[in-house]
Amino acid sequence: MFTGIVTDIGRIESVEKIPAGLRTRIATAYDPATIEIGASIACAGVCHTVTAKGGNGWFEVESAAETLRLTTVRDWATGDRVNLERSLKIGDELGGHIVQGHVDGVAEILERVDHPDSVFFRFRAPAECAPFIAKKGGVALDGASLTVNDVEGDTFTVFLIPHTLSATTWAERKAGDKVNLEVDMMARYAARLAEYR
Repeated sequence: MFTGIVTDIGRIESVEKIPAGLRTRIATAYDPATIEIGASIACAGVCHTVTAKGGNGWFEVESAAETLRLTTVRDWATGDRVNLERSLKIGDELGGHIVQGHVDGVAEILERVDHPDSVFFRFRAPAECAPFIAKKGGVALDGASLTVNDVEGDTFTVFLIPHTLSATTWAERKAGDKVNLEVDMMARYAARLAEYR
């Protein structure tokens, strides 16, 4: 479980094909002594299990076929920067919203407009995700908890403040980029209840 508050920007050191999918090594500012093997870390919003770590500041994760199918992990390359968040501990401040790290699909950035005090982004969501995105609701995009500004059909918009841009990889994002999208968990449950009834 996560909150969508990014706490480090990792850099991909290597990507290796393995029988199960991909093994990725990510350099981080997190102290390796505080990372347990088997711990969960959200990498660009995708919950991953730590399978190895190194004393000079790196950890490794493995991504299976389903993760590669649903997320941008399949496109990771050496040198890429990714938003990181460690799992929530009981008693931690819930600064964003409840994020599971279970990405629903990939959204495309349609437009970016820079303003003096914010940056405007417009996205297209996958058709199956669009019904779960609500105006003033929460979404996790590449692991960052963001508030939806407006929604129209399968498109939605957000405004990012300077702090978010400096603390995440969002300053690098541009029209045409693909990002991991996780819709609000509560919206998924509400829809399932309505469907069942």
